[in-house]
Amino acid sequence: MFVKSLELQNYRNYEKLHIDFDSGTNILYGDNAQGKTNILESIYVCATSKSHRGSKDREIIHFNDEESHIKLLLDKKGVETRIDMHLKKNKTKGIAIGGIPIRKASELFGNINVVFFSPEDLNIIKNGPSERRRFLDLELCQLDKVYTANLVSYNQVLNQRNRLLKELPFRPEYEDTLPVWDEQMVKYGRELMKIREKFIGGLNPVIRKSHERLTGGREEITLSYEPDADPDRFEEILFLAGEKDRKNRVSTRGPHRDDILFLVNGVDIRKFGSQGQQRSAALSLKLAEIELIRKEIKDSPVLLLDDVLSELDCGRQNHLLESIKDIQTVITCTGLEDFVSNHFFMNQIFQVIDGRIIKENKTISERE
Repeated sequence: MFVKSLELQNYRNYEKLHIDFDSGTNILYGDNAQGKTNILESIYVCATSKSHRGSKDREIIHFNDEESHIKLLLDKKGVETRIDMHLKKNKTKGIAIGGIPIRKASELFGNINVVFFSPEDLNIIKNGPSERRRFLDLELCQLDKVYTANLVSYNQVLNQRNRLLKELPFRPEYEDTLPVWDEQMVKYGRELMKIREKFIGGLNPVIRKSHERLTGGREEITLSYEPDADPDRFEEILFLAGEKDRKNRVSTRGPHRDDILFLVNGVDIRKFGSQGQQRSAALSLKLAEIELIRKEIKDSPVLLLDDVLSELDCGRQNHLLESIKDIQTVITCTGLEDFVSNHFFMNQIFQVIDGRIIKENKTISERE
């Protein structure tokens, strides 16, 4: 699959933009704060309905405007699909696929598969568990609609249960309703943990090969899924945590507290690994993510690289560039030196200057 074109209206610093992409490597270069990442973000929003930055819709909409529009044209094995997104400051976003509106944002997952890699992802190993859970959720939501449905339901139940726990000291009569939420939490939580465990099991042989190539066979990496609770004992564990939950007024056990352990040659690199080992593991994880998507959907995802090359040494740069030659990639950077020095073929080059896109000496202005 590949993105053929993208149209933006009142999106961040773009009042109006149309850009046609090549099915190979597309470079967006320019100084910082010119709008390069905004283009990657809009593609990601079309794939997941959310910003990779965690921004809310009202923060994405162009200053002083009430609405923003994204139109993305996708080619999947020769079949074109259009994704339209209508962002509103004070209302739920509107989404249409092929001109047909969808009722739930979760229905968007799987229409376009993307892998987003930014400098922040290099910290996925050493940062807190929420970063690794986010990786799990975003990847599985793109690949598994059953997982998406269970995750949505679990989060709704979790929010309701937490709200109830906060209200209990003031409304003790709510105590009788807590077992109802516990039952639902166990139902959906067990499914999440089972799917996550299976996913990590399938990811391990893929990331192991990628990491072996990256480190020249010097290191062996293993991912270990660390569930907060045994799925088969989740009901019991949740019951035993009841007193603590009431005291803290929050749900303290469940898959919303899961983690992933990264072991290199048997050592936990989050605690004891060097920065180089952590970066190699993060890069291997992203490359494994690409291969796993290929295997699952029998097609290649769209790769979005946000100024990552400047954060990698020459060896890791070469390994990354060599690994992405045969899939559509949209790369942001401040200059072209790394690509030139690595003799990397660039199918299309765009210069980004304050919300204007310059392609092969022709300016595609946001005001056209």
